[in-house]
Amino acid sequence: MSKTRDVVASVLVVDDSEVQREHVAALCRALGVSRVDEASGGEQALERLRVLQPLPQAVIVDLEMPGMDGIELIEAMYRLGHLLPLVVVSAHEGALIHTVEALAREIGMPVLAALRKPIAAEVLAEVLRRDDFPPSPRATPVALPPAEDLARAIGHGEIAVHFQPKVCVRTGLLRGVEALARWRHPQAGDIPAGSFVELAEARGLIRELSFAVIETALGHLSHWCSRGLRLSLALNLSPRLLTVTDLVAELVARVRDHGLEPAQVVLELTESSVVAAYDGGIGVLTRLRLKGFGLSIDDYGTGYASMSQLARIPFSELKVDRQFVHGASERHAQRMLLESALETARRFDLVSVAEGVERVADWRLLQTLGCDVAQGYLIARPMAAEALQPWIRNHQTQLAPLRQPTGPDAA
Repeated sequence: MSKTRDVVASVLVVDDSEVQREHVAALCRALGVSRVDEASGGEQALERLRVLQPLPQAVIVDLEMPGMDGIELIEAMYRLGHLLPLVVVSAHEGALIHTVEALAREIGMPVLAALRKPIAAEVLAEVLRRDDFPPSPRATPVALPPAEDLARAIGHGEIAVHFQPKVCVRTGLLRGVEALARWRHPQAGDIPAGSFVELAEARGLIRELSFAVIETALGHLSHWCSRGLRLSLALNLSPRLLTVTDLVAELVARVRDHGLEPAQVVLELTESSVVAAYDGGIGVLTRLRLKGFGLSIDDYGTGYASMSQLARIPFSELKVDRQFVHGASERHAQRMLLESALETARRFDLVSVAEGVERVADWRLLQTLGCDVAQGYLIARPMAAEALQPWIRNHQTQLAPLRQPTGPDAA
């Protein structure tokens, strides 16, 4: 977990203060950033982005600038399609900086960090590590392939399944994996899962897509079990499937055909889909729990599920969305939201799962707050099935920094 990582190759620093701008630029160069461009304001930054080739891999934006301020610059970058990873900086109090960070994320801009001036070299070094960066968005959005291509990919077994480990927060030991669908189109390249799932739902392909993923995932789970690796498997469940009359029987049959038990499978539904499926799907969800499947409310905190819905739908797990986990160790308001979600899980006797764990400080906070399970880049990125067992062997050697401190020095 402490391996040396390279910083990004290029950065644009935007700050009207020449002293501050040159300070940050010098820090970037000292960290090994090979191309550092500078702009003294929002207008100049947009002009630089118009002519720079290739575009910088990150933009460090000061919020307080005369003329076009940092917020206006961020909004302009979004409108122009410059969806570049941002580092938001300000001399103002943390609450204001984090509000701007939330606004940027809300409109779709990737944000690496929100930092208060003066910026320390070690903090900037951590922010600019290459493997912490979100995937770079396409400069020009590619049209979604036709539904016929998706149907063909499903029929030909071209929908891959990757797996992201879920580990015990107290010990760091592997508890299970989440199955995630992947589609690489021969012309369009990697298609975001959310996009092709929406396409499948709109064109009547969601059942075929879902069971293709389920079959592949169950096959791998059965193989791991035969090797003595007892894991739970989390599968995302589209609310559209709740209208399928034989869904419960088919899921049970497929699980048992692989020599598995329903108790080894957790079915995840997003909070918003729980609200949408509340009237028609509650019977199906209850029957799934009766058969032994786990039920998880995913992305908790982003939708509109009420306490009464949590009480009436027999969930076994509550999964806290990344936006309430990432950076909670640094932000009081965010920490309170995380604490509230974990307390909700305890009140309803649900297993609590935190997703999007990327920092050791956030991991330690989850331990302090009593979270049960976590997943995120700090632990592992999603991986092909054949990579899981080598990852486990390597993970065993890195457990010591993850284990919850015990004894008189424990937090």
